[in-house]
Amino acid sequence: MPPVRTRFAPSPTGYMHIGGMRTALFNWLWARHNGGQFILRIDDTDRQRNINEAVGPILRAFRWLELDWDEGVEVGGPHGPYFQSQRGEFYEKAAQRLVDDGRAYHCFSTPEEIAADRAAAEAEKRPYVHLRRSLELSDAQREQYRAEGRPCVLRFLIPRDRTVVIDDLIRGRVEFDSNLISDPVIMRADQSPLYNFATVVDDAHAEISHVIRAEEHLSNTPVQLLIHEALGHTPPQFAHVPFVAAPGTKEKLSKRKLEKYRNNPQFKRLFDRGDEILPKIGLGGSDGLDPVMVEYYERMGYLPAAMINALARLGWSLDDKTEIMSRQTIVDNFTLDRVIKAPAGLDPDKLQSYQVHWMGELSVAEKVNACLPYLTAAEYVADPPGEDVQEFVGRLVTALDDRIKVFSDILDYDEFFVADEDLQYDEKAYQKRITKPDDAVELLTKFQSTLETVEPFDAASLESALKQFVEDQETKIGRIIHALRIAVTGKPAGPGMFDCLELLGRERCLSRIAQTLKRV
Repeated sequence: MPPVRTRFAPSPTGYMHIGGMRTALFNWLWARHNGGQFILRIDDTDRQRNINEAVGPILRAFRWLELDWDEGVEVGGPHGPYFQSQRGEFYEKAAQRLVDDGRAYHCFSTPEEIAADRAAAEAEKRPYVHLRRSLELSDAQREQYRAEGRPCVLRFLIPRDRTVVIDDLIRGRVEFDSNLISDPVIMRADQSPLYNFATVVDDAHAEISHVIRAEEHLSNTPVQLLIHEALGHTPPQFAHVPFVAAPGTKEKLSKRKLEKYRNNPQFKRLFDRGDEILPKIGLGGSDGLDPVMVEYYERMGYLPAAMINALARLGWSLDDKTEIMSRQTIVDNFTLDRVIKAPAGLDPDKLQSYQVHWMGELSVAEKVNACLPYLTAAEYVADPPGEDVQEFVGRLVTALDDRIKVFSDILDYDEFFVADEDLQYDEKAYQKRITKPDDAVELLTKFQSTLETVEPFDAASLESALKQFVEDQETKIGRIIHALRIAVTGKPAGPGMFDCLELLGRERCLSRIAQTLKRV
C-alpha cells in the first residue's frame, strides 16, 4: 500500500476561512493518523496577486494552530515548486501530451457563440454541452484564425457514453453521465492553466494519495478523474467533506454574508466583542477581522487546543458522546468513515465551552504570559513589562480565575491599570449605588478611616474589617459593599470585592474613594 500523502492547496485570498481551515485540519489529521506526509501548496493561478502578502495569513493560521507540513511553501521538498504560478512547464508538457494523444483540442469558439449555444439549450430545457465546432475546422481554417489573432483556448475532450464512478470515502459511490459533461477549458488563451487541469497535474506530480476537500468540489471530480486517466495517472482517492454552516442554519458560512451574520444571535456576540476589543490592540475592530476568519480567534486570544477541538468536531466525531479531545486523541482516532455527510454548523457557544476547558488546563504563569501582550498592545503596561508588573498581573489573573475565558478578556479590567484620575465610572451603577442611597456617602466617608488602619492590607483582613464596620454601624453589608466597589473600580462587577481592594492597595483605594466622594 503506498504511503498516505495529503495536501491542502488554498488560493491566496488574503485570509484563512474557518471552513478552509477545517478542511486543512482533516487532511493533516489523516496524514498524521497514518504516519504519512502533509503537503501545503498554493493554487495561485491569478498572476495579479501579491503572493507574499496574500499567503501570509494562510501560513500564520497554520503556525498558530501548530499544524506543520512536510513539504510545501517555505519548507521545500522534492515535488516543488509549490506555487502554481511557478509550475508553467509542468502544465504545458501535460497539455501537449493530451493534444498529441487526441484528448484535447484548440477551441476557437467565440464568447458570443457559446452564449447563443447556452441560450438554445436553456430554451430547449436540456443541459448545455459544448458543441465542439472547432473539431470540424480544417487545418487551413485553424491557421487563418491564428493569423487573425482570434483567441484560442485548449479544451479537454470528454469521452462520451461513459459512466464516471467515484468511490468517495465519505459520500460513497457517486456516478456521473459523461454525456452531460461539457468539454472543460484546461488552458486559457494566455497559456495559464485552469483549476481542474492544474490540480490534476500537481496532485499526480506530488504523488497525492488522498484528496480531502469541500463537497462543492464533488462536481469537479469526474472531469479530474478523466484527465488523470488520459494522462496515465493512478488517481488519488477522494473524500468530500460537508460544508461548514453558519451558526444555527444550514446555510454555508460565507464571508459575503457578514452583515447578515451580525444579526445572528450567536455570531453577533463575536462581532460585538471584536468591535470592543480589537481597536484596543490596534486592529481596528471586526470590520477588518471577523469571526469567519481564523485570525480573528487568534487575535482575540483563543487557545489552539480549543480551536483544534472545535474544528475537529465540525463534521467528525470520536463517538456519540465525547466532546473534549486533545490533539493527540484526535490524531489517534481520526478516520474518514466517521465524517458525516450533512452540513456541519459552527457553534460559537460550543467553541467557548472548549475554550473554557482548555484554559482550565493552564497554569497561572502560562495565563500571565498570554495576557501580557494584550496589556502592552493596549498600552496599559510598559513594553516590556517589569517583574513587578508580571507579579501584579499574576495576582490579578488568580483573582479573576475563570472570568478570563479568552486572553483578551484581561482588557476588561483596565481599572487595575489606569491612573486614579482616569478611572471611568459606570454611570448607571454610580447613580444606583452612590447617588440615590441616602447613606452611601456617609458610609464610604466613615469606612475611609477603617481602611487607613487595616493591617495587613489583604483580602482576609479587609473582609473582617468590613464585617466589623457594618456591625458597628448597625447596618447591612449590602448598604456599603456595592458603593465601595463602584468607588474603587468604577464598575458594578469584577473579582471579589476584597481581592479588588488588596490588588489596588491602601493608597489607591483611599484616593479613589476620596475622588468618588468629591464627584458626588
